[in-house]
This record gives sequence, structure tokens and C-alpha cells, in this order.
Amino acid sequence: MTTTAAASATGSELKATLTVAAAPAQVWALVTDVARMGEWSPQVVRTFVLRGPVRRGTRFLNLNHQGWKHWPTTAKVVRFEPHRDFAFRISENRTVWSFQLEPTADGGTFITHRRETPHGISPVSNALVGAALGGQAAFVPELLEGMSRTLERIKAELEG
Repeated sequence: MTTTAAASATGSELKATLTVAAAPAQVWALVTDVARMGEWSPQVVRTFVLRGPVRRGTRFLNLNHQGWKHWPTTAKVVRFEPHRDFAFRISENRTVWSFQLEPTADGGTFITHRRETPHGISPVSNALVGAALGGQAAFVPELLEGMSRTLERIKAELEG
């Protein structure tokens, strides 16, 4: 099994991948439990699910941070295919964050964690990233590192 996440950027898509020794159903249970995302993501401090169980259409609020800087984002689940594909769109910047799960021959799961920008990043978000977070050139490597760390922490939780 892979022990370290691999991360890459292609155009505006960011992705990190990792294989875990756990079935897709186990991985799914963790990645869709967005209220726990602060345990895995180095950027997320806390997530609040606004109503009911997480499913397509569910909305949630994130409190994020970079050092001493904190900011909220709101999200909506846009894809929800159990044990395969979970994605949510961040309202403020229009990015789509996802986890795709593929079973492996040995009973594990290959996880792909992505950040896509199918409609570009909002001008307001670009301006704020430039002013407060060092600009996209500095922020993208930080996001890739965070995505890898998220997967490594999920792996540690599952394989504990």
C-alpha cells in the first residue's frame, strides 16, 4: 500500500492521491462526515452541517485558517454517489472539492482528493487570496500540501 500521498497541479485542477487498507465503505463514512474535517484538513478549523444528514444538496459552514488568519466559507454538496464520489462547491470562490474512491484488488481503496475550478475562481476570492494569503502562486502549493496531509491523516485514522 502507498504510504505517502502524491500531489499535483494540472492547469487549475489540484489533486492528491493515496491508497488505504480499508474498504470504500469505510473511507466513504469518513470523507462524508464533514463535521470531522477539521481533524484531517490542516486548513479547516471546524465544520458545521446546517441541517440533517449529509447528502446531495446539504449545506455546511467551514471555519478555515492560515496561521492567525481565519475566514468562513459556505459549501453545498453537489455530488453524492455512495462509496464512489463525494463533492461540494465552495460558494465564495466557486471551487469544487471532492473525494473519489476506487476499490483496489486487495480490498483497499485508492482515494483521489481534488480541487477543481469548472467556472474559474471568483474575482473576489482571487483578490482576497492575493491580499491576505500571498496570492495563488504561494497558496496553491500550500493547498496541495494540505490535501496530501488530509489524505495521510484519513489513512492513519482508518489503518490506526
